[in-house]
Amino acid sequence: MTDKTEHRFPCEQCGADLRYDPNAGALMCDHCGHSQPVTDQGPWAGTAIRELDFQKAVNNLLPAQEIEETRVTKCPNCGAQVEFSETTHALECPFCATPVVTDTGTHRHIKPRGVLPFVLTEKQARDAMTRWLGKLWFAPNGLQEYARKGRKMDGIYVPYWTFDADTKSRYSGERGTIYYETETVMRDGKRETRQVAKIRWTPAAGRVARFFDDVLVLASRSLPARYTDALEPWDLSALTPYQPQYLAGFRAEGYAVELDEGFDIARGKMNRVIERDVRFDIGGDQQRIHDIQTQISDVTFKHILLPVWLAAYKYRGKTYRFVVNGQTGRVQGERPWSAWKIALAVGVGLIVAGVAGYFIAQNQ
Repeated sequence: MTDKTEHRFPCEQCGADLRYDPNAGALMCDHCGHSQPVTDQGPWAGTAIRELDFQKAVNNLLPAQEIEETRVTKCPNCGAQVEFSETTHALECPFCATPVVTDTGTHRHIKPRGVLPFVLTEKQARDAMTRWLGKLWFAPNGLQEYARKGRKMDGIYVPYWTFDADTKSRYSGERGTIYYETETVMRDGKRETRQVAKIRWTPAAGRVARFFDDVLVLASRSLPARYTDALEPWDLSALTPYQPQYLAGFRAEGYAVELDEGFDIARGKMNRVIERDVRFDIGGDQQRIHDIQTQISDVTFKHILLPVWLAAYKYRGKTYRFVVNGQTGRVQGERPWSAWKIALAVGVGLIVAGVAGYFIAQNQ
């Protein structure tokens, strides 16, 4: 049997739904003002965030308590798999503002092990987005005003994988050492000498080792990676063992990037670091790498949820998306352009250039 996660918690005093308040760090009731602490409960109550064995997960050998079912729907436009409560049947996709009618399907997946609770409130996130838009001089004024007065931003817990691995690599290549030779050349009928840089290449081989801790991989396809990458860094030391109370009042996206695909992405990140280590180990002024053979062992992983405030606005037929790191307030999004502002800037530039040209001509 798998658990079906619910993220609704009744108030002890009035029975209304509680929500997690980032300011208070507790569950709050908007109806009567009562607050309740986030209690340590669930299958991992009182335990540290433990890594899971990657190979067991790939072979479907994880214990049943590591798996859960949630009710999700897939957006027909952007493909987001967003989790909904039992009472929700229709709303807008928070990732692209497309109207979505939910179905009754369930998504069976690996449970989150850790969660980074929201630190910023919706108002703080909106203020951060407004400041960011205010710095974009070429953004349409209408969009800026609409964003300031538009509907509330959605708090979304976005799925990520983290991977740990121990690596040992053997490499072969060449070390380049720069040296200078004096050459004589003819310039304007005269002999001149100059120093010419050349490179002496010598064979190089060796070994490097590195333990990778918490290589972060986005497990969502709903947002371009360039947006989520720009929200980094995340302080993963603030991760707390997963408690569903942290999700009260927020939405959670199910992962769309499966574990094995996520590890392939992580390997790419690891390989770039290993290549940098190899270049450092080769030394010299320049390096050539012919081959790197890496042995990887003790691979473990975690499924974690990170907090993102998201706004999707449809303005003049186009959707603009903005994301805010719910921990740090970092903002990223689609850069809108105002045609009349660009035309105005070009016109002013031409006028300034024309006036400058006139005075230069008069002085001559």
